[in-house]
Amino acid sequence: MGNLFCCVQVGQSTVAIKERFGRFEEVLEPGCHCLPWIIGCRLAGHLSLRLQQLDVRCETKTKDNVFVNVVASVQYRALADKAYDAYYKLTNTRSQIQAYVFDVIRASVPKMNLDDAFEQKNKIAKAVEEELEKAMSAYGYEIIQTLIVDIEPDVHVKRAMNEINAAARLRVAANDKAEAEKIVQIKRAEGEAESKYLSGMGIARQRQAIVDGLRDSVLGFSVNVPGTTAKDVMDMVLVTQYFDTMKDIGAASKSSAVFIPHGPGAVRDVATQIRDGLLQASHQ
Repeated sequence: MGNLFCCVQVGQSTVAIKERFGRFEEVLEPGCHCLPWIIGCRLAGHLSLRLQQLDVRCETKTKDNVFVNVVASVQYRALADKAYDAYYKLTNTRSQIQAYVFDVIRASVPKMNLDDAFEQKNKIAKAVEEELEKAMSAYGYEIIQTLIVDIEPDVHVKRAMNEINAAARLRVAANDKAEAEKIVQIKRAEGEAESKYLSGMGIARQRQAIVDGLRDSVLGFSVNVPGTTAKDVMDMVLVTQYFDTMKDIGAASKSSAVFIPHGPGAVRDVATQIRDGLLQASHQ
């Protein structure tokens, strides 16, 4: 109906190209326009001014000979004041942008190692954006932003990188565990040394107390019983301690054995001790 009355409508964020007898005449802004077809006017086409995005996947090789797929996203739009260039100078805008992206990525990534490529994604994106901005501005397009959204190495390379990372983490964990065990052993050794030191101090004090007690007993016995010597007192003390020990062993509920000399000469020693005891008793 619009063509019948020579009227056309141009939508928002869009411009239209008006031709007359096949020759460009003007750019039509959004709204309603009159195109008298009788005098050769016609609508050649529309051009969107909206932001568009093109995702480009490019395969290339890094400096350390690893093949990767670099995924770049280019955001661009046509300029209203350069609609003539955008419509007439390019047949396929997306293919043109893709060609420039391929060229820049394949010129930049081979200069980097794989790890550097991951770390310098912004540098690659900046190089692509500058090259596209310089090239596409002549065709009436503005490059809004370029992003390197992904760098995908080969599956085997990714698996190897993960194994290297896992091995490094296991090595760090093993070192930490060894350090922890070392600290535990050092603390345990320090504790044992301190315990032995304190135990030795206790034994030394105990023996000193025993010696002091024996000395006091010998002196007191010698004073109270005239004619006795220190050797007599020590013999009596030893015999008393011997019988006290035997008594304690026999009184223990779980004691079932008494250790006595068991060598071949022990029988003769026991017999000699018994004979000497009997002879001493008969003399007295």
